[in-house]
Amino acid sequence: MRCFTAWGVTFGLAAALLSGACDETRESRTITRSVELDNAESVDVELTVRAGELKITGGSTRLLDAGFRFNVPSWEPVVNYRNAGGRGSLTIDQPDASVSFGHTENHWDLAFNDTVPIALTAHMGAGQATMTLGTLNLSSLELQQGAGEMSVDLRGTPKRSYDVRVNGGVGQTHIRLPRSVAIVATAMGGIGSVDVRGLDKRDGTWVNREHENDPVAIHLDVKTGVGETIISAE
Repeated sequence: MRCFTAWGVTFGLAAALLSGACDETRESRTITRSVELDNAESVDVELTVRAGELKITGGSTRLLDAGFRFNVPSWEPVVNYRNAGGRGSLTIDQPDASVSFGHTENHWDLAFNDTVPIALTAHMGAGQATMTLGTLNLSSLELQQGAGEMSVDLRGTPKRSYDVRVNGGVGQTHIRLPRSVAIVATAMGGIGSVDVRGLDKRDGTWVNREHENDPVAIHLDVKTGVGETIISAE
């Protein structure tokens, strides 16, 4: 069986060939995982999805409610949580990067709690990501995109100011921002196009002019890759 890795996709590299065999694809398997809320005052969340589809929402009464569907046994995600002195650390990792050229499935459906402050980092290889994060109590957001499509919806009523850093890959990225808070956005690098809507450009940045002096602000820094990047305040 021929295999390739979908992790580490860069602007000039679509995929790196792996030697050796991969797991055979099998019937799809669905598993669920949950993490209860504890006394953590904040939680660092790190996701590593090497290939597949990622969906993130809020609304969980726990820290995390997750469903995973996959048909390559070695893709079963590993979920780890620990609390050290009131600061939680949650990691979800797809441990195997190899993919067969047959029909494969890897779907992650994650729902997080809306109350506890979360610093969210996601590393994505090849695939599609849909993140509806406007209800979460984000303290920071960092996204590393590989190849594919990524939609990030931050519309809502943020409880605090936070920074968003996006490193683009190959494909389309659409970032939706709330119009009701201050916004300072920058976008540069790469060879793709950048389309900014609903913000005013000023001295190399885009701002939400009607809310410049608001106490809550989203600072967005985008490093574009290859493809189209859309930033819209809605």
